Amino acid sequence: MTSVTDVAPAPGRSRRQLTLGTILHGSGGHIAGWRHPSSPPGGQLDLDHHIQLARTLERGTFDALFVADVVAIWGHQYDSLRRTARADHFEPLTLLAALSTVTERIGLVATATTTYNEPFHIARRFASLDHLSAGRAGWNVVTSVVPLEAGNFGRDTHLDHSARYLRAEEFVEVVRKLWDSFDDGSVVRDAAAGHYYDPAGLRTPHHAGPHFTVRGPLNISRPPQGHPVIFQAGSSETGLAFAARHGEVVFTAQTTLAGAQAFYADIKARAAAYGRDSDHLLVWPLLSPFVASTRERARARLAELQELVHDDVARRLVQDNIGDLDLSGYPLDGPLPPIGATNRSRSRQELMLDLARREHLTIRQLALRFTTAGAVVGTPEDVADHIEEWFTTRAADGFNVSFPYLPGAAEDFVDHVVPELRRRGLFRHAYETTTLRGHLGLPRPRAGARPWADTEDAVGVRDAAIVGSANIGDSAGIGGGGGAGPRPVGARRRDGAGTAEGSR
Repeated sequence: MTSVTDVAPAPGRSRRQLTLGTILHGSGGHIAGWRHPSSPPGGQLDLDHHIQLARTLERGTFDALFVADVVAIWGHQYDSLRRTARADHFEPLTLLAALSTVTERIGLVATATTTYNEPFHIARRFASLDHLSAGRAGWNVVTSVVPLEAGNFGRDTHLDHSARYLRAEEFVEVVRKLWDSFDDGSVVRDAAAGHYYDPAGLRTPHHAGPHFTVRGPLNISRPPQGHPVIFQAGSSETGLAFAARHGEVVFTAQTTLAGAQAFYADIKARAAAYGRDSDHLLVWPLLSPFVASTRERARARLAELQELVHDDVARRLVQDNIGDLDLSGYPLDGPLPPIGATNRSRSRQELMLDLARREHLTIRQLALRFTTAGAVVGTPEDVADHIEEWFTTRAADGFNVSFPYLPGAAEDFVDHVVPELRRRGLFRHAYETTTLRGHLGLPRPRAGARPWADTEDAVGVRDAAIVGSANIGDSAGIGGGGGAGPRPVGARRRDGAGTAEGSR
């Protein structure tokens, strides 16, 4: 096998550069964003709306836009579901294929689960998107934690935690083998000689493992990036181990500077333990900006959205993100009842329970704090201060920006925060490369390269992490987040390590 040292070098950079991505929710990342006066209520399925958003973000030279997903509706309690826009959304890869034709540089990242897909399907779809976009595709790898997904795939129950992660390990391995089915340059398309590809460059995987038997090869030539960029999220022990092995961009939802710095140092050290270059793993905390010309106006924008959260929605936010429980018999303005273990995201559950107990929050207060995960409220300079502090103190390599309502919040950020970041020398004035890997400063893997060194020590660390943490925590994508609430200027907390995960 080829080790991690056998990869092409990353594009040279004179210094570290801030990176920015965004979660593309149709009407906004806040649960009540679709009700905001400036948001189109039907934005979830409005292609022209998405096109304009993508072009706005590309004007702001964002590295990537990201579409979250679960393969089910976002809940089954119709009292709350009917009051949100979460039951109605595009399939991510279909949407991104459309956006690839109207954008030129911005990266296009989609969520796809390893639990309810097959490796050949995923390898082919993301390779196709990478070709359609000329090298701008990314895959957000999730294992699914929403039990409703099981019922759409012939299962009565969701796979347990350990089974999901063991399957995911092999799944990613097979996908990488399929992407490497053809060596670079082996598809020659020589019409004169009658040779479409050089057989010497064909790498048929012939994979046989405990979960998958895949002959291959993939029926599309090697992606322009070699491999689409791997995105991942996870704050539990298992999620961290998986992200450290496979993730090239890792989402997180840290709520304090100290917690973010600890997470950053830990995940980089874990990556190094697998023989990876830690600079080739980027950390993106969640950021939800409420920007206005004055701090008072910014706070008013936050309050306006919070007033739009219906009681039924607040109750379900807590129920769905702490675990499978029924809070209908408990007053919203009372404390949480005792909570037992569930098959949902345990790190998210622990975060929310710890927050509620530490600050003596009611169910309603906890729900409203959850809706403002990653929120920074203030002027463009205030938001830039937060970004600069976290970036320069090694709490983040960039941010996964969730705009609370759209399109207004994205336009405010691009028109006012991005110029301030550029003025400070933190962010690019124009794209310097054409691929997502190029934007992020990530190396292009050579065919057959591994994401970690194949030494006995590295393999031992990997296997111990899979087995030893099989019943601890979970990993998740970002789709709602969790945390300690909005950070008005002057009130940033630096103690404690809050982490959260969203809708995966």
